Amino acid sequence: MDAYLRMMEGRAYIQLGHCHFLQRHLKLLCMTKKKALLVVKRERQFRVVIKFAARADLHHLAMFLAGRQPDAPQEALQVLDIVLRELPTARYSPVGRSFYSPNLGRRQKLGDGLESWRGFYQSIRPTQMGLSLNIDMSSTAFIEPLPVIDFVAQLLSRDISVRPLSDSDRVKIKKALRGVKVEVTHRGNMRRKYRISGLTSQATRELSFPVDDRGTVKTVVQYFLETYGFNIQHTTLPCLQVGNQQRPNYLPMEVCKIVEGQRYSKRLNEKQITALLKVTCQRPQEREKDILQTVHHNAYYEDPYAQEFGIKIDERLASVEARVLPPPRLKYHDSGREKDVLPRIGQWNMMNKKMVNGGRVSHWACINFSRNVQDSAARGFCHELAIMCQISGMDFAPEPVLPPLTARPEHVERALKARYQDAMNIIRPQGRELDLLIVILPDNNGSLYGDLKRICETDLGLVSQCCLTKHVFKMSKQYLANVALKINVKVGGRNTVLVDALTRRIPLVSDRPTIIFGADVTHPHPGEDSSPSIAAVVASQDWPEVTKYAGLVSAQAHRQELIQDLFKVWQDPQRGTVTGGMIKELLISFKRATGQKPQRIIFYRDGVSEGQFYQVLLYELDAIRKACASLEPNYQPPVTFVVVQKRHHTRLFANNHNDQRTVDRSGNILPGTVVDSKICHPTEFDFYLCSHAGIQGTSRPAHYHVLWDENKFTADELQTLTNNLCYTYARCTRSVSIVPPAYYAHLAAFRARFYMEPDTSDSGSMASGARGPPQGGRNTRPFGNVAVRPLPALKENVKRVMFYC
Repeated sequence: MDAYLRMMEGRAYIQLGHCHFLQRHLKLLCMTKKKALLVVKRERQFRVVIKFAARADLHHLAMFLAGRQPDAPQEALQVLDIVLRELPTARYSPVGRSFYSPNLGRRQKLGDGLESWRGFYQSIRPTQMGLSLNIDMSSTAFIEPLPVIDFVAQLLSRDISVRPLSDSDRVKIKKALRGVKVEVTHRGNMRRKYRISGLTSQATRELSFPVDDRGTVKTVVQYFLETYGFNIQHTTLPCLQVGNQQRPNYLPMEVCKIVEGQRYSKRLNEKQITALLKVTCQRPQEREKDILQTVHHNAYYEDPYAQEFGIKIDERLASVEARVLPPPRLKYHDSGREKDVLPRIGQWNMMNKKMVNGGRVSHWACINFSRNVQDSAARGFCHELAIMCQISGMDFAPEPVLPPLTARPEHVERALKARYQDAMNIIRPQGRELDLLIVILPDNNGSLYGDLKRICETDLGLVSQCCLTKHVFKMSKQYLANVALKINVKVGGRNTVLVDALTRRIPLVSDRPTIIFGADVTHPHPGEDSSPSIAAVVASQDWPEVTKYAGLVSAQAHRQELIQDLFKVWQDPQRGTVTGGMIKELLISFKRATGQKPQRIIFYRDGVSEGQFYQVLLYELDAIRKACASLEPNYQPPVTFVVVQKRHHTRLFANNHNDQRTVDRSGNILPGTVVDSKICHPTEFDFYLCSHAGIQGTSRPAHYHVLWDENKFTADELQTLTNNLCYTYARCTRSVSIVPPAYYAHLAAFRARFYMEPDTSDSGSMASGARGPPQGGRNTRPFGNVAVRPLPALKENVKRVMFYC
């Protein structure tokens, strides 16, 4: 790396606020190949070939930062990033753009053989001030450097020498240890390292292998005793397999120790997530102090690599101007009359107020899957919940169609279908449907929740509300009120709507029919290589207000970020060329609900990284245009396309943590704080908005990038609309951190993952609930012929309401 850096020409001077460049261009390496002969111990020789990679043009970077070039010179930014990463790479364990160390703060146990390490994120970002060094504190999970025996005991939460491992134990161990590096401890100072590839199906005492070409066989126990004088104690445990599958090596667990510094990249369980959140949760003052200490400790001013390139870094935080947007007024009902509420510091209450549009639940049922909840407790809980729904403004029948049914979790499908049929037998003669199913779940319910939602929403066409056992016993009024909010939107009601105090209209929305979309794609967790990604799109359905959102979901190719089913074309044997897709169906749904076709489209897109901005914009904007044109010739309403980012590392701190005019009680900046200068993009339309109040930890503002704006909104107009929408989230009486349509799309995509069944049959990808081609139908998507099993279709009555809440 030293040779790599030394052969670069030109220098850059970097400050947090400014950037100065010499006139010469920075070159990555030289134009000709250089060869070096390195001699190390054991007289082994290595031939190193250094090749020209790219030329980084700092003049282009200077022009970009000055706003005279539209595209960022990624090579130059990458070079400068490499220079500044060299020193911390030698001191810390690098993970992506972050660096971790067991010495940065205290290690914290997360359980099951994992521990958290503190660290910091670092990257160079082009801003309106010049180049900025973005640093933030972080924590992540590492595997504890334990003897493998101890790790397995923690993983299984028991003494593994007491009873044999079950099949599920073996699967859990294999999943946790695959790919982990271990070092052997039975060979004195020779600590050779191996990577675990698997687990033997046999116990150690049953394993044998050939030791020579004559077919001589020895057991593993015998070999370790004779060769190393090591007597294996845990002979009933399996061995670790290291090396390749063709010629595996067997290592008893008790001679292996996990190598320190290995990040745990698999999915954490709820207990581990809770423990990690406790570690990462820092008040703003503490986080700011830690960031400044980290910058000082890293001593960038003494960094020889930075000095060689003339890079200087100011150790002070950048100072930026911010403003606080006022909260919007919200409409409720009080004694049959309209009543406005003005939120205070991002929250409000519904005391003595009713929902603006209470839904109707004439017929409902309850199933109890918790063995700890008796029939009388289930009846009492349902009664109190029904009363709370009535108090909140819903037309809610006080008694269920049938008394609550107690069932076992393993019989979920049978119980749901039987109870649904029993209820329908009573109300179907009246021409009625079952409006709601209330379900009481055990606190630890495994896959029960997902199975229940899949059956209700894709098979029975039934909206459901799940409640945990602990809440049945506590049964606080606050909890019941929050559940009532969720039930109301699931049955088609509205909790509140935005209202302007003077005009009683919503700016940028009420003047002409406007549809607001939210879209997101969720990807499978690491290690789930065969699982598809899930796309979800929601759209407002209640103009001139914007509170009620219909949603559609779709399975698509693994880790594909572009939403493939926004618009589709296929050939039907009877109808010929047919168009469909999620955008078209939601536009039709809007017209049916409001009697108007949208004359303005606002599209909030969640989950897109900066490197994919314009790929996503080009593809998805084109899909929106095609969907509009398929409805009516020359129908092209203006579109505003906004990307919402929550996973970034920019934090905003108040200049004075004790100034109550700029901070809330937690010390965080106030809800409505917006920054659209200095730290924003040099040329593009973006802004940071902290729309929520800090509860614990440090608030993270959402970063909004306006990639396309045919509606020609001013910055103030779009920031105000976005902030106001954050007060309309249906599940609570608080403003939320990202705009609700994007939030709802995320919830819908997460819900749809429960619909997937473990099947790998080859079939065309198709949106759940969206009109699409039949099995095997052709599709115009440019993604090849990757077969993705479609999700089961949502029932029509389900996708019209906010089932995902």
